[in-house]
Amino acid sequence: MTITHKSKYGTYELSITFAKYANGQTAIKLWDLADGFPYATPSLCVEDDLLKDDEVAIKDYSENEGLLEALIEAEVIEYPHAYIQSGFVKIPICKLKIVNNF
Repeated sequence: MTITHKSKYGTYELSITFAKYANGQTAIKLWDLADGFPYATPSLCVEDDLLKDDEVAIKDYSENEGLLEALIEAEVIEYPHAYIQSGFVKIPICKLKIVNNF
């Protein structure tokens, strides 16, 4: 599966892999198709009881700006249905549209 990320630095074609954080939450990892190097990890590991098994917290600020929309457009996640306050930012919580079989 691939997505396109249009950032202020350029347009990147990325492949997606999934993993698990130590607490069992889903991790999303993105890899640059041009060179195979890691590009970003748009998911965040949050407190254990804040997410359901089919939910993911997305970091959509700083260097990850625009990845939320890219993941929605690629139908990896749904639009945010909740937010978690973390310092000065609100972290979007989204339902995964991809079957969690990893």
